[in-house]
Amino acid sequence: MAGCDSATREKPEAPDTVKILIAGGFGVGKTTMVGSVSEIVPLRTEEPLTVAGLDVDDLAGIEDKRATTVALDFGRITISEQLVLYLFGTPGQQRFWFMWNDLAVGALGAVVLIDVRRPQASFAAVDFFERRGIPFVVGVNGFFGKHPYPPEEIRESLALPEHVPVLLCDARERGSCRDVLIALIDQLIAAAIKE
Repeated sequence: MAGCDSATREKPEAPDTVKILIAGGFGVGKTTMVGSVSEIVPLRTEEPLTVAGLDVDDLAGIEDKRATTVALDFGRITISEQLVLYLFGTPGQQRFWFMWNDLAVGALGAVVLIDVRRPQASFAAVDFFERRGIPFVVGVNGFFGKHPYPPEEIRESLALPEHVPVLLCDARERGSCRDVLIALIDQLIAAAIKE
């Protein structure tokens, strides 16, 4: 452009990015949550369940499940020109948990999804983030729109400290997933202010 000094043109700054993990046990709704809230078509690494996994995967309560995440799910949410969230869904089966350490590198926080029909499937996820000091919130995924237990009862059963938010949600609904992520961001901001 004539008359425009290229040295005075401002280069747009890249937005700050925040890495968030969506974690939990096998079949709790992690892939669904990432897909519901992502502004892009999510990257999924799902493969069909096979007969070979029948003796390995506990399908009690999720007998209709036909596919599983074998590496990760990835989605993105642009909050503003200055802030973008990158969502990484973890694989839920125990044989893939070794990947969680790599996925957790650089993560500022996590959502631990639980299924109240099978709460034991999420104990390991809670323990993972507590041991590493990664802030997290608990999203109680209400399958079929049902939430049979109040958040305080869930908090007690998981032995969660008061500072960990427990939210009822539906992984199929964008607004519900957004609210869980907002609670996590609020927690991260509050922790940053304390430092």
